[in-house]
Amino acid sequence: MRLKASHIFILAVFGVLVVYFVAMSLLSGDSAPAEPPKANDQPPQVQVTLTPEVTRPYVVTLRGRTEAARSVVVRAETSGVVAATPAREGAFVQKGTVLCRLSVDARQAALDQARAALRSRELQRRASASLAEKGYRSETQVLQDQASLDAAAAAVRQAEIALEQVNIRAPFAGVFDNRDAEIGTYLSPGQACGTLIELNPILIVGNVPETQAGRIRSGEPATATLVSGETLSGQVRYVGREADPQTRTYRLEVIASNSQQAVRSGLSADVRITTASGPAHLVPPSAMVLDAEGRQGVRHVGPDDVVIFTPVQVTEEGPDGVWVRGLSGEARVITVGQSYVDQGQKVRVALAR
Repeated sequence: MRLKASHIFILAVFGVLVVYFVAMSLLSGDSAPAEPPKANDQPPQVQVTLTPEVTRPYVVTLRGRTEAARSVVVRAETSGVVAATPAREGAFVQKGTVLCRLSVDARQAALDQARAALRSRELQRRASASLAEKGYRSETQVLQDQASLDAAAAAVRQAEIALEQVNIRAPFAGVFDNRDAEIGTYLSPGQACGTLIELNPILIVGNVPETQAGRIRSGEPATATLVSGETLSGQVRYVGREADPQTRTYRLEVIASNSQQAVRSGLSADVRITTASGPAHLVPPSAMVLDAEGRQGVRHVGPDDVVIFTPVQVTEEGPDGVWVRGLSGEARVITVGQSYVDQGQKVRVALAR
């Protein structure tokens, strides 16, 4: 078969291409492989600040609120209609002050009847004793008359208590904060007359984290700065032993004097509690980092210029930085480049300016 001119041209071009690629592969095989560019073998440079170890009182800070030392709903012990409300709502009252007074009804008559019965039993007892001395009464009859006299005396005491119960009194000195019953209200036993709160002393309560609860002891000094700017000085009264299951925090109570009754319940406060002294380091806030496990700490340079991560706890924040505990001795804390180096990595060190 005779080839056409176009077919001969295509075969010639294909042959030239095959020869070209074979020649290029032979030439590239004889040449030496190209070397990759050399990497920079120097370790990274960081800036550090020399931080000495000092002995400093640990301060626990937390957010809290004021709370009444005692808050009691004063309730009726007997039933009746409220006849008077002598105590003004919101006023300071002394212990024993009548907050609500119920109508007397027949209670006074019951007391008068019990007293009359008591006088009758007293006369009967005297007569029995006189007759017994003359031999006209037995000892058993005298004892029965004495028992009747004792029962009459108990009835008088019961009637006196029932009459006194119409006066619903303050169980302690405090502020009559809320009145629940007005004149004409019928109260059954257990129903509320009003709420009495004690504001002197006053409590400042808050929740302390589980990491700090073990360091706080009862009796340690504390200060509270109220939202109004007023400062109260007191001491720790109570630290809870059972954590809140939701927040994993413990209730803390600070007790402080409030002799003028000026501080109200429910005010926000910043609480500072001074605990035992111990070693601490002052570091810049920017030096605080988190490791892969989410722990808060600082990266510092150890022997042989190797990076070390140490978990720390913040004990106090100030204008010059944060005081932390967990480091030991003088530390070279990394302040520039701490986010770009890892534990165990060798670095070049320069002092921060």
